[in-house]
Amino acid sequence: MRFAVDTGGTFTDLIVEDDDGQIRMYKTATTPDDPIVGVMDSIGIAADDYELSSSKLLGLGDLFVHGTTRAINAIVTGTTAKTAFLATKGHPDILVFREGGRIEPFNFTVPFPDPYVPRSLTHEVPERIMADGTISEPLGEDAVIETLKTLKSEGVEAIGVCLLWSVINPDHELRIGELIAEHLPGIPYTLSHKLNPAIREYRRASSTCIDASLKPLMGTYMQNLAERLRSEGFGGRVLVVTSQGGVMDAEDIATTPIHSINSGPAMAPVAGRHFAKVDSGTDTAIVTDTGGTTYDVSLVRRGRIPWTSETWIGQPFRGHMTGFPSVDVRSIGAGGGSIAWVDTGGMLHVGPQSAGAVPGPACYDSGGNEPTVTDASLVLGYLDPDNFLGGTMNVNTEAAEQAIISKVAEPLGLSLELAASAVIDLATENMVHAIEDITVNQGIDPASACLIGGGGAAGLNAVPIARRLGCDSVIIPEVGAALSAAGALMSELATQFQATHYTISGNFDLKGVNEVLSGLVDRCQEFIDGPGRGCIESRIELTAEARYPHQVWEIEVQLPGPNFSSDEDIQALVSAFHRTHEDVFAISDPESEVEIVSWRAAVNCRLRAIGTGSLEHRKDNRKSSPTRRVFFPGVGYADAAVHHFEGLDPSVHISGPAIVESSFTTVVINPGASANSTETGSLSIKPESE
Repeated sequence: MRFAVDTGGTFTDLIVEDDDGQIRMYKTATTPDDPIVGVMDSIGIAADDYELSSSKLLGLGDLFVHGTTRAINAIVTGTTAKTAFLATKGHPDILVFREGGRIEPFNFTVPFPDPYVPRSLTHEVPERIMADGTISEPLGEDAVIETLKTLKSEGVEAIGVCLLWSVINPDHELRIGELIAEHLPGIPYTLSHKLNPAIREYRRASSTCIDASLKPLMGTYMQNLAERLRSEGFGGRVLVVTSQGGVMDAEDIATTPIHSINSGPAMAPVAGRHFAKVDSGTDTAIVTDTGGTTYDVSLVRRGRIPWTSETWIGQPFRGHMTGFPSVDVRSIGAGGGSIAWVDTGGMLHVGPQSAGAVPGPACYDSGGNEPTVTDASLVLGYLDPDNFLGGTMNVNTEAAEQAIISKVAEPLGLSLELAASAVIDLATENMVHAIEDITVNQGIDPASACLIGGGGAAGLNAVPIARRLGCDSVIIPEVGAALSAAGALMSELATQFQATHYTISGNFDLKGVNEVLSGLVDRCQEFIDGPGRGCIESRIELTAEARYPHQVWEIEVQLPGPNFSSDEDIQALVSAFHRTHEDVFAISDPESEVEIVSWRAAVNCRLRAIGTGSLEHRKDNRKSSPTRRVFFPGVGYADAAVHHFEGLDPSVHISGPAIVESSFTTVVINPGASANSTETGSLSIKPESE
């Protein structure tokens, strides 16, 4: 038996897959103060459903996969460890200067963001290694020891070390690590050349300090999670989702916690890729994950999930860069719990503020009085107040109506229904812009892609989003309400290794490059023989980060083979670079040489068969009307046929207006749209025009 848990800002999703491939899904409220409580609550609900004790249910498990927002929440709320930064003497302002970018270059009223580690906790280390690896100035060990004494008196809880050109010669960083272990035993530290051997100083320093600051928190969290599961009877393997779209052992995440920063959202495209292929027969898809707090958008292009090296925590240039490539997921504050509000100029906004799990939307009757997307959906009739989350949660329609009337309708001079419709329309527009940012702005026509709707609130406005984008197909997977958790079940054990070695196509260093690639492959094989032992399949992918001469940024290009043995191999790499550059920037220079800056190896170990099992269809005891009165803008109230998602017959053709609902999600089939169930149980929608 396998468990996959995704802890979101509002709900904690659990998927349980038994040995026969039958799946059951569960949702519980997230407990922000201690997310592990929410995880165990979901296990308790599942145990009751299986008519077992929690310990008995967990005792049947061999795999527990966890996606968590613990790391990102700690950074956003400023609850990470007190961290010091050790840099080469003369270069203490790496985190201050960053890379010089600004969102508004001529708006000088916006203060420059504070560095991740304050200057007061930044210390200079006397040493200097040159770009060729030679030592210009030896490491001043006595000065380092005095600095460590100062850090101890300041109560520092973690240390990040990033020295110039340590990616070429790491001797000084390694020695500092030894001195920290000797003089500050028990204080966790991160060495930049081990964590992120990239040549860009800011990105390497930022990732180093972020990773170090998370080690005390995530080490404790992972230990507590594993201990709690084991104390409840679980004897299997605990894996944690990474921002690279794979999973790692909880013990490894504790030592490199930066990998868990965007762990939850990275799983949605993994699941989306699978459902796009099996339900729509396409290898290009826009994958959306609509939760209670955020709307996450990602892309599957030609069967591959794009990556980005521009991973920011917060706004670009105003937040902090992780310095690590990760699955390219864009998130905006637009989810079921996003708050609708009217500014002093009479303009309606939706988000980015969210009611979250606590106090929640007004209809939850748990202290929240702000109108949200969920409240608007309830008012319009999209949601059934008697069967919210399968009837496990009571909602108050009158409270939702009052919140929208007082906070939206009256300030805008609109009726209740038009005000609620305006909230949904604006949320839709925000979501469309997020999708355009990851498609149109990168030269991709969204109309050529299938739209995959994931998250509990995905179906509320999936049809209007598809119409705005011109998509002719929408897929709502049967497990879409827990899409990230489903992706976690499909995920593979994965990690990456990187090495810096500069060369140019016109004077290619064949021997040096092959030595670097051989070393990367050896490290991948060690991973396969270690954490990946017992996997049913493994693969290694090698890529190069390359650019045209005089360019500032590199792009990633897949290598044609494990090494270079001839001029033809070099030319194959050059040709692949030109094609990729054309793909990304719509321009290339086939006559130009190509510079390769660094090399990367990604290793994946498949622990189970591709995909997930099938959702277990059980007798539906919910009492619901065959029709529901629903309000649609431009149409007014209409009687929408209500269908149950679970076990929907593929031969049944659904014409809008209609509602397809389950215990976990509601899908609105707008007038003019149509839908039917696929063989895998997903809902396939043709948006068409209204």
